[in-house]
Amino acid sequence: MRRREFIIRVAGLSAVWPLIAHAQQSTRIAKIGVLWHAGSAEEEKIYLDILTKAFNDLGYIEGKNVLFLHRFPAEQLERIRSLASELVVSNVDVIIAITVPGAVALKQITSAIPIVFVVAPDPVGSGLVASLAHPGGNLTGLSFMAPDLTGKRLSLLKEAIPSLSRVGLLQDRSLDPVTTRNNVESYSKAAQAMGLVLHPIEVPTPESIDAAFSAAAIDGCEAAVVAGAMLANEGARVGA
Repeated sequence: MRRREFIIRVAGLSAVWPLIAHAQQSTRIAKIGVLWHAGSAEEEKIYLDILTKAFNDLGYIEGKNVLFLHRFPAEQLERIRSLASELVVSNVDVIIAITVPGAVALKQITSAIPIVFVVAPDPVGSGLVASLAHPGGNLTGLSFMAPDLTGKRLSLLKEAIPSLSRVGLLQDRSLDPVTTRNNVESYSKAAQAMGLVLHPIEVPTPESIDAAFSAAAIDGCEAAVVAGAMLANEGARVGA
């Protein structure tokens, strides 16, 4: 082959190759795992629709170039762990963890797959990331910065009820032990600084919500703070 002809052919391939590579990349289907907290797609419909629409707006069309693997643990810790393992074994490209227990379970299982937690009260205190500025590892996400807001929440209650002296802290059992401990410590310090008495109450199931509020009332609590995915999911019952 003549040198000139060879150079022309190589130059031609060089021009075409990026197009071929782009075409191959554009037809690849991304696999995204989502570890929810409720028990079904129907229960998560509002948030599930928002999530898929957000990806759609970014050009990720379900069935075309993205495949979602949704898993619904129904706020059960054992199911959270087993479904987290199932997603990791499925070799997904990234996993979205809706709850802190889900993110914690995934961190314990994999250090290779990127994990994005949706909201965490205290990702540093929960051991998910090294710091907010430099998360490190394979996890990142959004923080409620809860330790910084505990005092403000109690302050709002105190403003609404000037005579407030006792506050109930209702936490659902799906919270990981570290988050539960950190919540109690943060609220206890803030309550003590404001001259309030904090009464932590565990809420194991949605059916226990009424009993938890009754226990808070019997203990003399005039207001309550609620924490945890299950209690958030049961907002209507908590409000009632």
